[in-house]
Amino acid sequence: MNLKEEILRLKKELDVTLVAHFYQRDEVFELADITGDSLELARKAKETTSKYIVFCGVGFMGESVKVLSPEKIVLMPKIACCAMARMIDEGYYEQNLKQINEAGIANEDILPITYINSSAAVKAKVGEMGGLVCTSSNAYKIIEKGLESGKKIFFVPDRCLGQNFAKSLNLKSAVVGDGSDLKEADIICYNGFCSVHQLFTVEDIEFYREKYDDILIAVHPECDPSVCDAADFVGSTSQLITYIKELPLEQKIAVGTEYNMVNRLRDKNTYILSSTKPECPTMNETTLEDVYKTLKSIEDNNISEETEIKVSEDVTKWAKIALQRMLEV
Repeated sequence: MNLKEEILRLKKELDVTLVAHFYQRDEVFELADITGDSLELARKAKETTSKYIVFCGVGFMGESVKVLSPEKIVLMPKIACCAMARMIDEGYYEQNLKQINEAGIANEDILPITYINSSAAVKAKVGEMGGLVCTSSNAYKIIEKGLESGKKIFFVPDRCLGQNFAKSLNLKSAVVGDGSDLKEADIICYNGFCSVHQLFTVEDIEFYREKYDDILIAVHPECDPSVCDAADFVGSTSQLITYIKELPLEQKIAVGTEYNMVNRLRDKNTYILSSTKPECPTMNETTLEDVYKTLKSIEDNNISEETEIKVSEDVTKWAKIALQRMLEV
């Protein structure tokens, strides 16, 4: 059986839209009807008329689609879990709030903002406190809007993203639990991170600058602040793609983000900013066979509970509010 041909057949015959994140394997990515970063996918999936959304990515992304489109049946061939999103849950969120309170900052003086790389349950907690969601491409705008409240920003879960955007806005940041002064900070960061983007170092940048005089360095804002400071361009997944594709093909560039996306950007003069392969293990869990089995389960009217994304009504209510606040900004 040719899996690719079967997937194409099932897509044609079923009321389904196949969605894939930029970091997915090439063989999965190339068969998708919609591709993009996490927010772009949630918005485009919401706009489709399909009854079924088959989402190739990680769990929080499928949850965002379900929250924004509760009427759709959202299936994930593999409900892989983003390592960063796993670093925070409702319990850890409350524990961090308690530590902030113990530092002399009351809840009414805190505005939480969660990176979209978080569970629907965490988004709901943020929504209940009057907060909102952000992505790496709109975090600057969202944080600026949040600061209009006069409150301190509690940014979860990626400390690097929070620190990088604080620096870009000339604000003070602090990380909960690392001994820094929370009361002096404008942005208080949860101590989470992306394991893939932690692979990139200043030494990697120095290596490429020594090897190629005219090389450019472009990195994702989930990288350590020292790496972002040393780069020529810092941007979200979609911003990196736009920036790199607009460069002349003869311009050499080293890119600090996930391997699969970088590998398909240009035919030459594009390098991976790492001595090891920066491949997201959870993003690479989904295979063509997984996609086929999920589509076949729709055809056979035998959908597995293990592949369907479900979010409770209460969590959906508050998570949707947090997401809608972002979309309004």
